This record gives sequence, C-alpha cells and structure tokens, in this order.
Amino acid sequence: MIVVGSGAGGGMAAYVLACSGANVWLLEAGRDYDPATETPMFQLPRDAPLRAAGTADKPFGFYDATVDGGWRVPGEPYTSADGVDFMWWRARMLGGRTNHWGRISLRMGAYDFKPYSRDGLGFDWPMTYDDLAPWYDKTEMLVGVYGSNEGLENTPDSSPGVLQPPPAPRAYERLTARACEGLGIPVIPAHLAILTRPQEADRLSRALWPNNELARRVTRDSMASRAACFWATPCGRGCSIRANFQSPTVCLPPALATGNLRIVTDAMVRAVEVDATGRATGVRYIDKRMRRDERATAPVVVLAASACESARILLNSKSASFPDGLANSSGLVGRYLMDTVGAGVYSQIPALENLPRHAEEGASAMHMYMPWWLYGEQARGRLDFARGYHIEFGGGQRMPGFGAFGGLEPLTEGAYGQRFKEECRRYYGSFMYFDGRGEMIPNDDCYCEIDPDVVDQWGIPTLKFHWKWSEHELGQAAHMHATFAGIVDALGGNVLSTVHEDGTRAILAPGQIIHEVGCTRMGDDPGTSVLNQYCQSWDVPNLFVMDGGPFVSNADKNPTLSIMAIAWRSSEYLIDQLRQGSL
Repeated sequence: MIVVGSGAGGGMAAYVLACSGANVWLLEAGRDYDPATETPMFQLPRDAPLRAAGTADKPFGFYDATVDGGWRVPGEPYTSADGVDFMWWRARMLGGRTNHWGRISLRMGAYDFKPYSRDGLGFDWPMTYDDLAPWYDKTEMLVGVYGSNEGLENTPDSSPGVLQPPPAPRAYERLTARACEGLGIPVIPAHLAILTRPQEADRLSRALWPNNELARRVTRDSMASRAACFWATPCGRGCSIRANFQSPTVCLPPALATGNLRIVTDAMVRAVEVDATGRATGVRYIDKRMRRDERATAPVVVLAASACESARILLNSKSASFPDGLANSSGLVGRYLMDTVGAGVYSQIPALENLPRHAEEGASAMHMYMPWWLYGEQARGRLDFARGYHIEFGGGQRMPGFGAFGGLEPLTEGAYGQRFKEECRRYYGSFMYFDGRGEMIPNDDCYCEIDPDVVDQWGIPTLKFHWKWSEHELGQAAHMHATFAGIVDALGGNVLSTVHEDGTRAILAPGQIIHEVGCTRMGDDPGTSVLNQYCQSWDVPNLFVMDGGPFVSNADKNPTLSIMAIAWRSSEYLIDQLRQGSL
C-alpha cells in the first residue's frame, strides 16, 4: 500500500502497517534526513552565522532541524483571500514536522471529543475518549512521554506503567507554581515526548505487540537503541541519540527492519488516481530530482501529508467520477480548517535577578505547565468564550543567543561599557514568557481551496486560504493576556510586552502556531463528513487520511499525540479490513 507523508501520521501508519505484515511504499515530498548524522547537538550559537539567529528562511534559528521547509518554501507559493494572512508551514524532509515540534504531548479529554454536546457549538467527534484511550497508551509507550497523572478535569491520566517520570521543576517553575496557588491555577508536570530514562524495551514491546513476534522484535531492538536525554541541546535541533520523538528515529527504523517498508524521498504527490469503479489505484507524483512525472500503484492509499496538503491532493484529484475532487461528495474537503489560538506576554521577574550561575539541566522545553482550570465557570456561562486554553511558560538561565540582552534598554536606561556588563549579569535568567494555547471552534469562514491562477514550480495548483476568527477565539486571547498579567503581578514582576484588552490585537496570526487541523473531517454521516471514525473515505473505501485533517475540533491540547494515536487505531482497522477482504 501507499502512504503519502512521513511525519506523525504517516510515520505511525508506516510503522503499524509494516509491523502488521503489509508491504508499504512511503512517499515523502522532502529530502532524506538522518538525525543521527545531521543533528548539530553541541555547536554553540557563536559557531553559526548571525549567532544562530532566525531568518526568513530559517525562522526558528540556524540550528533548527527543518532543512528545506518553513512558512516560505521556494517555488511552492500559496495565497490568501483579501484581508487574510494565513501562515502555512511546510516541512519538506523525511519525518516532516516531527523534526522540529515542541514535543508537547497532551491527551484530548472526554469533553474534547463531544464539544457540541457540552455547549452547542461546533461538532461532536464520531468517537469518544474511551474509544481512543488504548491507542493513547500505545503511542505514549512507543514514543516515550514523560509526565504525571494528576486526576484533573478533562486532563486524562495514562494507564499505570505508561508514562516516564518527569524531570524536576526548575527554580522559576517552582516560583511560578507557588505564585499560582493563590490564583487557583494548577501547575503540574508537563507531558513531553522525551525520554528521561532508557525504555524498558522488553516489557513495552510485549505490551504493544503481544501476538506479533516480528513487530515485537523490531520494536524491542529500536527501543534498546535509544538513550535517555542527557539535557544537551534543544530538541528543535533534532536528536542524534534518539532520546526525543522524531518519526525518522522512532517510527521508521523498526518499520524498515521488518523488510516491509520502502521509502521514496523527493516524491511530490500531485493526485490520487482512481479506476472506472471509483476505487483508488495509486498516486501520481513528481520525482523532484529527475523532474519527471511518475506513478505508484497499490490496492490502498493513505494520505498523511498534513491537513492542508492532503486536502490539496484530494482537491487536485479530479476525474469524471469526482469532478469536485476526490472523496468530496459532501463538499467538505478543505472546509473547517482550524489552528490553535495563540497569545503571549514577556516579563521580567526581580526575584530571579542576580541568581548564582547554575547548570539549569533539563528538557529543552517545559518541565511544568498549566492545564485549563475554568471548565466550571464556562459551564455556568461566566466567561464570554466557550473553550479553554493551557499555559506554556519558560525562562531561566538558558544558553543566550543573538539578541538575548536586546530587551535590557528599558531596564538599564541605555547603560554601556562596564555598567552594561554588570546589568547583563544582574538580569540574566530573570526573564519569563507565558504563552496560551487555546481551542478554536470550527466555522464556515475558515477553509482552503485550489487557487485557479497559481501553481507551484512542479505545475501543481496550490492553495488559497480563507480565515475569520470568531468572538470566542478573540475573547479567549484577551483573557490569556489578562491572566498572564495577573500571574506576573503575583510573581512581583513586570510585563515587558503589551497587554491587550482587544482580542484582535492579542491573538497571533492564523497558522502561526503550526497546529492546523481539519479539512477532511471525520463523522458518522457521509453527507456531513469526509471520513468515518477510522479515517476511511466514505466515497472511496480504499482511501484513508491519517494526519490532522480528520480532526473535528481543535482542542487546546497540542495535536501531534492525537494524530499518532488516531493513525495507529485507523491502521489496525485498515489491516482488519484487508484480512476480512473488505478492501
């Protein structure tokens, strides 16, 4: 079978399908990438151009693992409707976005799967939390997620023996937790896909594959080759010791070890092909190195190119049987596009000034975070927005890069020379940021479609984006700013950025959080959805979509863990259908 895309969904699908005995042809639009040899784990900012600062072509800095992608990809344009500035991130490399993501791995809860039933807005998923919970466990065991079970509302616990122990809180995290006690805001261990200790390879592989010797062996061997994190460099660089989760280091090696997986990189898929009966027969793709059209055939096609890219492929897959694009009898391919609501503030905390220099060991991201805590207030109608957000925060004595002290002028009154050096030592480690990541409710005004006038360098029609935030998202962003200002005040600190009461000014641009989902949503009615609950097309039974596209809503929980869990569940369903002869 064919899997298009090698990131969270595609990498997981390739792993499960290959381990289950299927022959898999994995097509990746980007180049090959090997984190073991390409990750610059120990280089310092001073060793890079511009002290490793971000540029338009490398927005997350010189050392970021994304090698050929970003919001701007040469030769691959996209457009937006008038008044819209959607930011579409593409990761053109083996493993896709799993190479640069923040590794934040939060389960969606029971409320998140049935939001319409709770408040009458948006849509319910055709599955429940209990339906997906076993695959959350499997995914967390495979990739390695640290965290804790706190028993909080709509913040699900993992099964015993699944999570790795979280690292100890840092000084600024402990200070923040103490300050938030009086505000009623919980501060608990974060859940990140980073190994804090070696995996128990034998136990976990047996739990994941109790009746599959091949899958158990390749999984065990892969787990045994991963090292626990030694807190060396930011995960965004990639990980040569395989301590964090990346598809090229966790999903693809055991899949390749089965002998059932073939990977083809630099393969830009333009369309899915169908036969006279409307069944998918394979895909057409561009061999980017040879710049020529190719075809790949298979009895089953799985799209996992990312929510918008998979929608683009389907909309470009027109034929006499599907004049409006493949799998689009509902007219919903490309519709109900969502991103995470984002807003943040930057602050300076006097209590953290002049701290002794110390090795602030730990993960490259959070050890602690704040889950949404006002479900009761929303249920009682006391807030002017319907859905919640969680808070990610950080700071401390991290490796300073270019511009690390560029915000000192308001605090030092333009000091220079010896006094400036003294002020740098005083303030270093005393800055903190607070970012909200909130739920967006799907609406009719957010979608992507094929731009009739624009093609990419391969001659493939590209996407045009439409967007409009609702009052719920804008109210949520304003609430974030007010909440962060309150936390900073409780810390005795000073907000250095602007706190906006107007949500239109507080909210970040659509697409900027890089959490876009939707476009091929699942459901229980072919007239109002593109896929069933197993990510299978209603119109083309041997076509599946296993990326963020099937999402019905976009909870405040970062979507990657759910993409992987849903892809695992759907891949097992696919295998069962093949064995029954239903495909």
